[in-house]
Amino acid sequence: MFFAIFLYLWQGILTESTKKYKLHNMIEICDKLLSCDDKVAGNIMNIVNNASEKIRNGQRLDFVEALALYQSDDLLKLASLAQIVKERKSGHNVYYNVNRHINLTNICVSGCPLCAFGCTAEHEKAYVMELEDVIRIVRRTALDTPDISEIHMVSALHPDKPFSYYEDIVAAVKEFLPNVHLKAFTPVEIVHFAKISGQNIRTVLERLSAAGLDSLPGGGAEILDDSVRKIICPNKATTAEWIQVISTAHALGLPTNATMLYGHIETVEQRIRHLITLRDIQDQTGGFQAFVAFPFHPANTGFTGLQRVTSWEDLKMIAISRLVLDNFDHIKAFWMMLTLPIAQLSLAFGADDLDGTVVEEKIIHAAGATTKTGITKAEIISLVAETGYHAVERDTFYRPLERASGE
Repeated sequence: MFFAIFLYLWQGILTESTKKYKLHNMIEICDKLLSCDDKVAGNIMNIVNNASEKIRNGQRLDFVEALALYQSDDLLKLASLAQIVKERKSGHNVYYNVNRHINLTNICVSGCPLCAFGCTAEHEKAYVMELEDVIRIVRRTALDTPDISEIHMVSALHPDKPFSYYEDIVAAVKEFLPNVHLKAFTPVEIVHFAKISGQNIRTVLERLSAAGLDSLPGGGAEILDDSVRKIICPNKATTAEWIQVISTAHALGLPTNATMLYGHIETVEQRIRHLITLRDIQDQTGGFQAFVAFPFHPANTGFTGLQRVTSWEDLKMIAISRLVLDNFDHIKAFWMMLTLPIAQLSLAFGADDLDGTVVEEKIIHAAGATTKTGITKAEIISLVAETGYHAVERDTFYRPLERASGE
């Protein structure tokens, strides 16, 4: 009952703020759908109804069905369908963990137009952490956060640091926090490591694993379409390279997350194809643990003329992700990019994970995110309880951790 009333009120607010956007988008996409398949061109509503029935029966959506659902104007229907799948997967549980982000450097060779974080070594905001800096952070984290279960470490593509720099940092983190899971380095970074070391992808991953790497976060996917990547991130990993790293990691027993960055120059069709590509990989490897959709924050990027997508679009993206990714157990609502209120509301749209406490984060905030850089366990537990769901502290593998509610 709480969510039904909550969603009704929010639908009114979001409808008013996005009415013009939705009307234009629906007219545009109807024309596209009519050319997709002659068998379904005559009745879009039938596609949506048939897709809804397939979801209720646990059947897989195809591209046309997913596209029609995405453009549906009935946000509450999408929420209802996504909730069915979410509760089929994880019941009334909503997961979180106690984690700490470390961003080693913002000095980067790629110069991606979409990025507000990376810069040249000469920039006034340029920084790089040395091994001693990381050890100091890890020591402080061990003292300040004794129940931490995960270190999340990603970075820019530094032009001069050798591969051994990253190996040494991984080994040092594991030495000081041997029982803490180390999730580090996106596939984009792994491709960079292969280039600077002269090693192949598999060897790079094997060496990092031997040093103590436990899993990869799966960032840098952006949109898995090279026609988009050539514009938003032309100098970093291609679609094929991203997939190669992910598939190799899974083959080596290194689990990963999967991600998407939406709300820039991509089309809705490209978003759906991205999801289906991830679903195909998961069919083959089973190595994805969760999916995270990141809304693009254009401030301080090469796309400052763009507007941040609406909350309506955020919620729809989460719901469609839950419906298309039938072989993913978890959909994460990254509160830091969505804001806490929308992350909370997303629990009614198929999300079952709010990420974690984070403590400190730099990449997203460089692009204009105004959320806090960290929250407490107590805040997460309260946030989840208000929705009628049950907050479950987890480890990286979604195993519940039995601890007292906390601080």
